[in-house]
Amino acid sequence: MTTTRLTRYDRSMLRLMNDRDPRRQALHATAARRRLAVAAHGTLTLAIVALFAHFCFSRAEAVWAAVVAVVLTLPWMVAQGMINRATRGLLELRERALDERQSAERNRVLARAHRITTCLLAVAVIGLLVTGSADGDVLRNYAVCALTAVLVAHFVMPSWVAGLTAQDEPAEDDAATL
Repeated sequence: MTTTRLTRYDRSMLRLMNDRDPRRQALHATAARRRLAVAAHGTLTLAIVALFAHFCFSRAEAVWAAVVAVVLTLPWMVAQGMINRATRGLLELRERALDERQSAERNRVLARAHRITTCLLAVAVIGLLVTGSADGDVLRNYAVCALTAVLVAHFVMPSWVAGLTAQDEPAEDDAATL
């Protein structure tokens, strides 16, 4: 950690993210469980974005889509919390609450997520240009949806990358031999 004093908020978030309760720790103890949490979060994100797109662009009365999207927000937040706990708050804690290793890991995760979203943005632009050259209405109809999807991916990609690259906690036997 840096020499800057931690605020009460920093200390409470640090305690929350480093809680060693075995019941909660079992939810993200293995790489397979962390991948499952990221997959659930990704699926919920896709569903929420699709439902809001349907709500915004449907010509029919689609209030049900907005209601379902709002209902899906609660499990989405639970999945986000599982990813945050699995990464020990790597992206949620302030920089002053991280040690040098965590800060370097945060920088690696953010750089990798940035590269992935840059590729997604390039694919979206190329896809819109190719389909737009065949039919001029495609750009007007789908540009907002495609760019919104890439913006959402840009927002959640660091969490997904951090959740997928998080390392397993050392076993109790390993900690005793060190």
